[in-house]
Amino acid sequence: MNMSIGKLRGLQQLADSKGMMTMCAIDHRGALKRALNERSPVAVSYQDMVDFKLDLCQAVARFASAILLDPEYGAAQAIAGGVLPGSNGLLVSMEETGYTGDSAARITELLHGWSVKKAKKMGASAVKLLIYFRPDLKDVASKQLDLVAGLADECIEEDIAFLVEPVSYSIEEGETSAKRFAKLKPSLVVETARQVTALPIDVSKAEFPADIRFEQDEERLFGFCRELNQASRLPWVLLSAGVDFESFRKQVQMACKAGASGFLAGRALWQEGAQIRSREERFDFFQNTAAVRLRELAEIADK
Repeated sequence: MNMSIGKLRGLQQLADSKGMMTMCAIDHRGALKRALNERSPVAVSYQDMVDFKLDLCQAVARFASAILLDPEYGAAQAIAGGVLPGSNGLLVSMEETGYTGDSAARITELLHGWSVKKAKKMGASAVKLLIYFRPDLKDVASKQLDLVAGLADECIEEDIAFLVEPVSYSIEEGETSAKRFAKLKPSLVVETARQVTALPIDVSKAEFPADIRFEQDEERLFGFCRELNQASRLPWVLLSAGVDFESFRKQVQMACKAGASGFLAGRALWQEGAQIRSREERFDFFQNTAAVRLRELAEIADK
């Protein structure tokens, strides 16, 4: 596959010495505010967000090939604060938190005042775009793909690597609908990979192609991962999607065995830390639990 030098260099910076992407996601904004203060997310201050991200980055960076940070609370702050080593790749998110439209037609918007050019100027190895995506909702899917294609053109112009994170979602509510969606999820994730990786992007950040609450047969789960790998025309890494660590550890093992090029782990590493109010105790959790988890995942991926 043809790849420009700038993009190739960016992907090299995202990967470890074995060529696997063993990355940590710390770009959460709305979800992190809710985790820090479920009753009143708006009460979470700018400094609360920055402190959380910098402490986490400092604790886990030595075990990560790259760190995903947002430009509002994390990226420049981590560089200026000296907690993101130069040996780590830097992946920067481009989207506004949340989405516009109703829950069945979720449209991603780019972060106001931010651009691929700015990310490249700050030294980012790559940029990332999250899109909510249902390939069976043709009109919404078309708009989302157009957004990806437009940003892909900017990344080609700036010669920077581009990761896309498509996330499926249920258009119904309730436990019954959750079970119905679980049956649909494998086909949705596989078809999403087929469509998204047909665009001029560089890496897909894919969901695990099943809901393990409803499907636990490991042979079937591994089969779904193989289908995802076959549908992906480009390298893909696994996202954690807020599952617990033990579940994600099993998913990483299956996904990498099936052909994934690594993972981008977020809340599976550190979500319990958001409930710890003492900054000192929380940092201890990051160092002794989140960092250890990341190291274990990296060893699984490399193996």
